[in-house]
Amino acid sequence: MSTATDPQPQTPQQQPPRPPQQPATDPLLTLCLVIVGVLVLATAGYLCVAHPSLTGPIATVATVAGALAAAVGVAVAVRRR
Repeated sequence: MSTATDPQPQTPQQQPPRPPQQPATDPLLTLCLVIVGVLVLATAGYLCVAHPSLTGPIATVATVAGALAAAVGVAVAVRRR
């Protein structure tokens, strides 16, 4: 009893593999950023209350940091498009 073998086995059509989809943001990274942000704001608030002479310099640094954060946010948003 002999069986005939097909020289080219039939396989389903192979589709190109799709790259895995990643979430827009990592939840753990977001949580860490929120915690660090809260700690920095709490420290700045404490320094302003405990040492009123530091209020001016802290406000200046906060203004510059806010502008830089906005610029980085815009750059990241534009790059993702």
